[in-house]
Amino acid sequence: MSRSPAYRLGCDIGGTFTDFILLDRASGRYEIEKVLTTTDDPSRAVDEGIAGLANRRPDFPAVCENIIHGTTLVINAVIERKGAATAIVATEGFADLLEMRKEIRYDIYDIAAVYPAPLVSREHRFELAERVTADGAVLRPIADGSIETVLGQLRDAGIESVAVALLHAYANPVHERAFAAAAAVAAPQLLVTLSSDVLPEIKEFERTSTTAINAYVRPLVDRYLARLENRLRDRGFDCGLYLMLSGGGIIGTGAARRVPVRLIESGPVGGAIAAGHIGDIAGVKDVISFDMGGTTAKGCLIHGGDLPITTNLEVDRVHRFKRGSGTPVAVPTVDLVEIGAGGGSIASIDELGLIQVGPQSAGADPGPICYGLGGTLPTVTDANLVLGYLDADYFLGGAMTLDADGARRGVEQVIGKPLQLSAEEAAWGIREVVNENMTSAFRMYVAERGGDVPAATLVAFGGAGPLHADGVGRKLGVKKIIVPRAAGVFSALGFLVSPVSYEVSRTAVTRLGTADGRELEVLYGELEAAAGEVIAEATAGLQITFERIAEMSYVGQGHQIRVAVPAPEPQARGPQANGAAAVDIAALDRAFAADYSRQYGYAYDDLETQIVTLRVVASAHGSVPEVLVPFPTMARESSLKAVRAAYDPMGRRFVDHEVHAMDRLQADQSIAGPAIIEEREATLVVAAGAVARAQPRGWVEVTLGGETS
Repeated sequence: MSRSPAYRLGCDIGGTFTDFILLDRASGRYEIEKVLTTTDDPSRAVDEGIAGLANRRPDFPAVCENIIHGTTLVINAVIERKGAATAIVATEGFADLLEMRKEIRYDIYDIAAVYPAPLVSREHRFELAERVTADGAVLRPIADGSIETVLGQLRDAGIESVAVALLHAYANPVHERAFAAAAAVAAPQLLVTLSSDVLPEIKEFERTSTTAINAYVRPLVDRYLARLENRLRDRGFDCGLYLMLSGGGIIGTGAARRVPVRLIESGPVGGAIAAGHIGDIAGVKDVISFDMGGTTAKGCLIHGGDLPITTNLEVDRVHRFKRGSGTPVAVPTVDLVEIGAGGGSIASIDELGLIQVGPQSAGADPGPICYGLGGTLPTVTDANLVLGYLDADYFLGGAMTLDADGARRGVEQVIGKPLQLSAEEAAWGIREVVNENMTSAFRMYVAERGGDVPAATLVAFGGAGPLHADGVGRKLGVKKIIVPRAAGVFSALGFLVSPVSYEVSRTAVTRLGTADGRELEVLYGELEAAAGEVIAEATAGLQITFERIAEMSYVGQGHQIRVAVPAPEPQARGPQANGAAAVDIAALDRAFAADYSRQYGYAYDDLETQIVTLRVVASAHGSVPEVLVPFPTMARESSLKAVRAAYDPMGRRFVDHEVHAMDRLQADQSIAGPAIIEEREATLVVAAGAVARAQPRGWVEVTLGGETS
């Protein structure tokens, strides 16, 4: 009896393209789709991509297990200021936290430094007469009639969504909850976001900013998900819809609607997860993921298979590379470095007469010149086409024909003639500048995290990642590059191997010298119950596991590190009475010292240690699908498609490159550069001196050699 197919669909909405990967759980095979992002309504691109897949697999909507979705909707709404009419309710005297920030200039020499405009304007910031102290004591109860007055002001101002961020609500949320209860009765149409629900942590500016963003995008996300669910229902889907979180897990639409700020880096995270997954399979200890798409390039250092998590994210920066010039979002996020370098990055000449690439992008509309959609400024994709690395007749597998003559004219007129360069030299200059921009950012990012760049393996993916992997890899000094099959939609593939997961937190400043392991056990138990409730809402029938984390520092430090709380030894009962469960304080102190030493090269034995914030990550792990399609041991036909002239930077001339089809490679096949390996969604350039080998499990490993480009 034949087994009915069961599908899982990963969908990643990017700035230029929306990517899909459809996995058939029965056969292990996948289908790929890629469409231009519809920026006015991203759900329309999702619908178009699903329609394309359904034409090839008509049965899949009816038997799809789940859909995992990553989106740029939240980050775009913040950057473009397209959120809801939002207000803030703050403790009396603290309504201007968003404007006051930390009262620290991100550039101490710039006395005219500017910051992003607050998401909530001054006339929409309201005050509540109340006060809670840092230890949670109620210093001033809510004044009679104060809540009713504020609700009236919100109604008169036409507010759709409100962020309630009262002073020290992380220590005691009683006043925030009183406001929410009153609003539910008097203004049920008002969406209320409490800081004690979104981010019950110390640091008033970060907590207020994060809560404001959540309120700002909440109606937008709610309406988007409603449209998407309607489109899926019309297509015949009756399955779970999950959203990719910035911290690396996936979650159901209920939690996504309540806390959409957790989706702010939803899209790029999938690629880092997939890179870690393939690194584990390949037995690689340190991986640098290199995800270059149409708009941006992202990098992530993955050590020992563990994704780096941070709560120090900034968005909407006035100066892209200056920390402190943006809006903080203190939710758990995979620690990525992101730069404005993608296939659509626009090339120009700066005031010094030098080639500049990005951060401005042509995006999906109008796109690069070669797309023929109205673009007039040369981009990285145009340069790669001029250099012969892209086949004008095989872009997206031939679904889109590129205008090679238009790209050449644009590169020559905008860059070549002003700098007295040929079109080819100008195109190579564009490519070199964007490679150097990415390399510099990656090198600094890895160094700041204590990584060893030459010892790492570069995993390159995205529509443009394999195209630039050789140049970036050589500049970084890595020895090997891994390029997976389906590299152009690799981030969407990462969604398919992600667990249902959610992190909750609570600030509880505690010095280890006086800490009570039993009290910490109770707090962790409460966090586990809260996180488990969110997971149970999203999925049923899967076992939930919990990971305990303590954010710790030496007393007096302003920055903490994440430390995994050691599980108690079975035979150790510790100082607890009557055998009651307790956190092992001594083991936690040792774990902090070891982690601190690994990150900074030393640890102090004369400074007191403290816990600042407790965290719990709840996960429900199902079976992880094998999403890599192996290369066959015997190919049906030769992988060689053609021989094409492409630019050789060493000889400064065009030389013949063998062009191979990725899907026709056989296991252990080796290809010496110069060569090009084409796939429908991505192109791998193997430069002279490098050797590419098709690994049986389903990726190409490139060993670099020769001179550094």
